[in-house]
Amino acid sequence: MAGINIEVVNECTVLSDDQIRKAVAAVQTQVHRDFAPVWGIDASLSFLPKGKKLRPDTWWIGIFDNSDKAGALGYHDLTNKGLPVGKVFAESDIQSNSSWTNDLSHEVLEMLGDPDINLAAYREEEGKLTFYAVEVCDPCEDDPDGYLISGVLVSDFVFPAWFEGFRKEGSTQFDFRKHISKPFQLLPDGYIGVFDPSSHKGWHQVNGKMNPKYLTRAKLGSRRQRRNMPREEWQVSTVKRA
Repeated sequence: MAGINIEVVNECTVLSDDQIRKAVAAVQTQVHRDFAPVWGIDASLSFLPKGKKLRPDTWWIGIFDNSDKAGALGYHDLTNKGLPVGKVFAESDIQSNSSWTNDLSHEVLEMLGDPDINLAAYREEEGKLTFYAVEVCDPCEDDPDGYLISGVLVSDFVFPAWFEGFRKEGSTQFDFRKHISKPFQLLPDGYIGVFDPSSHKGWHQVNGKMNPKYLTRAKLGSRRQRRNMPREEWQVSTVKRA
């Protein structure tokens, strides 16, 4: 029995409850079958239709139209009990011809891999030290790099070996889909947050290629935005749903 319980709530106008329920079932299979054996982290997912109350002892993921219309829950960074909150912006995904189900999978896996958005792995190369954010889907997150579960597209994700600089190229498996051949490699449409102590950039994005999709300002409430925010500025939800 998984010790982590995640509730996914429909807060959008562009998807039906049935569409989201099907996607949640596919991501649940991914977490149990594919992710947990590799990362040692499991979770039980449940779907909440519109108007249902979120439980206070669960982690939350809200599916919104976009970051401008996210509503009260979308503008907060933690649940009212201080637990993790994730966000998916379905209308924005659809408008950009991206898969919202891949985005949901991405959000769930990264929430499990680094729920407090505070983990990093350092890499020392030619005397330079760089910290890499522990975001397990970013390096290989593009839709074509994902895979189907019961007809639902879910995200590829990296293995712990991706963060282990001692690994030789081709020596082990670095991501679930076997697209990546060495540590810290980004697929062409992948990206990762890095921190270079010798510079004054703070956390910033490195891209597999110069993809405009990830050169814009981070979406309100996204993990990218929160990693750059001082922790004292994180907002605890006051949404009266539980």
